[in-house]
Amino acid sequence: MMRETPQLSGGGRHRAVLVQKARESIAKGSVSFDVASRLFDKDTRERAWLLYAWARKCDDIADEQDHGHKLGEQANKQDKVQAIRVLTQRAMDGLPTADPAFDGFGVVARECGITMEMANDVIAGFRLDAGDWRPKTEGDMMRYCYHVAGAVGVMMARVMGVSAGDSETLDRACDLGLAFQLANISRDVVEDDAVGRCYLPANWLVEKDFEPGQHAIPANRFVLASLMPRMIALMEHHEAWARVGIKQLGFRQRWAVLSAARIYGAIGRRVLDRGQLAWNSRTVIGPLEKAAHVTAAFGEALANNPAIPENPPRWTRTELQPPKGW
Repeated sequence: MMRETPQLSGGGRHRAVLVQKARESIAKGSVSFDVASRLFDKDTRERAWLLYAWARKCDDIADEQDHGHKLGEQANKQDKVQAIRVLTQRAMDGLPTADPAFDGFGVVARECGITMEMANDVIAGFRLDAGDWRPKTEGDMMRYCYHVAGAVGVMMARVMGVSAGDSETLDRACDLGLAFQLANISRDVVEDDAVGRCYLPANWLVEKDFEPGQHAIPANRFVLASLMPRMIALMEHHEAWARVGIKQLGFRQRWAVLSAARIYGAIGRRVLDRGQLAWNSRTVIGPLEKAAHVTAAFGEALANNPAIPENPPRWTRTELQPPKGW
């Protein structure tokens, strides 16, 4: 008679060990998020690290990377996505996964009420990449942004104590994830093209008379740069709506999230300002500028009086979420 695998919180690992592993992951994988996370209270900070470590590990499995660096072998991509799903489900069920990133996710999911449905929304983004998917329209691009970042924003809101019934604040958390991903896409156009990926809508590229796969070549970057006002305006629109939701958080949470918002917003605006030179080298925000954004975020968090945008959110979480049970 076979024995069932016992359910063990954190896969049997001590929570402190999982937190330390997650802390190492965020320090290696994202300077910006690492800086912002240190502004949280201890409980939120540790949970944010655990969530980040899971998302980072999923990305690394899908792309055969080490903390977002050079892509590895791209064979059997759908099998890798299925492995992510299986490991995540085991973690959610309280079963050991032999990986601290997934075991840690199981801990934070139980502590914060993160569901498998939320996780599946994120995993769907990896499935799109595994299928060599490309967006045809702005709506397609935004659905991708939802899966890889907006859905993570919703999880992060739960980490910060936003209740499952507070749809308005969860929607605003989604807006911030969308804004972050739009900044990423804008910054990484040429890097993505080098590995056969494109997240700019095909109909936008057709409007500029780009031949397929030619938008990122040096000769076309002046015209490519003419798409960036559209991208960054969309980023700033969702960024502004995110600030409305940030108002509902506690002070230290506001400070941390506004710091991240300012840093990522600065990346997008820097891409816009650099014009056709934006992809000659990676657009980065240096340590002193990051510190300035953290300082400015402190004042903004104290004031806690964001402007309400004139126009409603262009893309909503309800529109971008897949049907239940898909």
